[in-house]
Amino acid sequence: MPSMTTAAARRPPSLLRQYLALTKPRVTQLAVFCAVIGMFVATPGLPDPWLALNATVGIWLLSAAAFSINCLVERETDARMLRTAWRGTASGQIGSHQVLLMAGILGGAGMWILYTQVNALTMWLTFASFVGYALIYTAILKPLTPQNIVIGGLSGAMPPALGWAAMADAVPAEAWLLVLIIFIWTPPHFWALALYRHHDYEKSGLPMLPVTHGQNFTQLHILLYSIALFAASVMPYVVRMSGPAYLAAACLLSGRFVWQSLALYRNYSDARARKLFHYSILYLALLFAALLLDHWVGLVLESL
Repeated sequence: MPSMTTAAARRPPSLLRQYLALTKPRVTQLAVFCAVIGMFVATPGLPDPWLALNATVGIWLLSAAAFSINCLVERETDARMLRTAWRGTASGQIGSHQVLLMAGILGGAGMWILYTQVNALTMWLTFASFVGYALIYTAILKPLTPQNIVIGGLSGAMPPALGWAAMADAVPAEAWLLVLIIFIWTPPHFWALALYRHHDYEKSGLPMLPVTHGQNFTQLHILLYSIALFAASVMPYVVRMSGPAYLAAACLLSGRFVWQSLALYRNYSDARARKLFHYSILYLALLFAALLLDHWVGLVLESL
C-alpha cells in the first residue's frame, strides 16, 4: 500500500495551480525583474513609484498572457514530453477556450494599464514582444528551425527596454545594450536545458539543436555564445553606463559562465548541462542586480 507521501506526490495539481502554471511564474518573474532593473537604471534617482508599479503590473500581465498562449499552441508537443506533460493544456484539464479567455483578460488588462497609466510606447513594445513570443516564435520558428531560440530570442530579451521605455518614454542605445545581453544569453541557457532533456525533444518532434546537429555541435555553440556573452556583459562599462563595481561583477559572473561552458564542452555529462542551465538563471539575475547596485553607488558618489 503506497504511503501518504507517495500518494500526495502522484496527486495532480489543483485546477488553480494548473492555470497559474500556464503563466510560467518563474520565467515571468525573471523577465519582470529585468524590466524593473531597466526602470531603475533609466532614472537619475528613484523612479516614480506609482509609474513603476503600473509598468511592472502591465508588463507582468502581458508576459503571463504570452506564456499562456505558448502553452496552448504547444499543447500537443508538451503532451509528448515528460517535462511538460503535466501542464493543464497538455493533459486536457484546461481547454482552448479557457486559455484564450484567460490570456485575453490578462493581456487586455495589461495593455489598458500600460496605455492609460504608463505610456503608449511601452504598451506597443510590450504587445510586440507578446506577438513575437506567443505567435512568431512559438507557432512559426520553434517547429521550423534549430536556430529558433536564436531568431526568436529578441522578444524574450525585451524586458529591459520595456522598463526603460516606461520611465523615459524612449528606448536609447543603453537600453538596447541590455537587450543584447539577454539576447546572447538566451541560446546557451536554453541549449543547456535541451542537452540534458534531449530525449524529451526527440519525442516532441521539435528541431532543437542537440537533436538536429548532435551533442558536440551544441556544446561548441554554447561555449562560443558564452564567450560572446562575456564580451557583451562588459559593454555597459565600456560605454560608461556603469562603473568598476559592475565591471568586477560582470567579469566574475561571466567568467564562471565561460568556465562551466568549457567544462561542458570538454567532458559532457547531463549533470554538467543541468548545472549550467541552473547557473544561467542565477547569472542573469545577479548580473542585472549588480548593474542596479552600481547605478546606485554612482548616484551616491555624485551626491557627495
